[in-house]
Amino acid sequence: MPHHPGHVSGTVSEGHATPAPPRPRKSISSLREPVQRVIGPVTRWLIRRGVHPNAITVLGFVVTVVGAVMFSQDHVHIGGILILLGGLLDVFDGSVARESGLASKFGAFFDATLDRISEIAMYIGLMTLYNAYELEFIDIWMIYIIALALGGSLMVSYTRAKAESLGLDCSVGLMERGERILVLGLGAAIFGLAWDGMVLSSIIVIVALLTNATAIQRMFWVYRRGTGVPLDDGGDAAGKA
Repeated sequence: MPHHPGHVSGTVSEGHATPAPPRPRKSISSLREPVQRVIGPVTRWLIRRGVHPNAITVLGFVVTVVGAVMFSQDHVHIGGILILLGGLLDVFDGSVARESGLASKFGAFFDATLDRISEIAMYIGLMTLYNAYELEFIDIWMIYIIALALGGSLMVSYTRAKAESLGLDCSVGLMERGERILVLGLGAAIFGLAWDGMVLSSIIVIVALLTNATAIQRMFWVYRRGTGVPLDDGGDAAGKA
């Protein structure tokens, strides 16, 4: 772990039992509607000022990348705050786009692309943080775990996007982007490298495990619903991305 100076080392009807419907998964994304009610006034203020949603997307991207740079420079608390701010801006760009009528296919593509790039930058910043210290055995393994978290994060996004391209709404699992940003950003902002970085390292391990578990869960979800279902005309039989 990085050593940082100054840180302390069913329902039942009459006569018939019917299975209860599955409860919807509670995730950060499922809370979007109540969150929108809270941020609505700010959204309307931005619209009145003529702020374009793509401008908010770019600002959120820049803020997140700066947060990643802060990670790499050992300013973990600041990096976590900026990561959270970038995630908040990612909420605003979508709300402004929808309420202003400026939502478009390019805007959705642009937002998703910058989200992936900024998330890659965040993990690279964490790798650089661990690599900056005289590496102990656990630090070497943490670099691999961060790489595993990065791969899992990308696969969570890819599996959903690919399923949607095949007409399947695959939103199961725990670690969507909102959860990842909240857990990593909040953990870094609050704890930094406290206790020789043990808290941050534990959070990264949890994210690595849950992102890959979510990706695998989505693969099985699509398997159960897509096996034997023919592709539509013009479908991507080769499975190209």
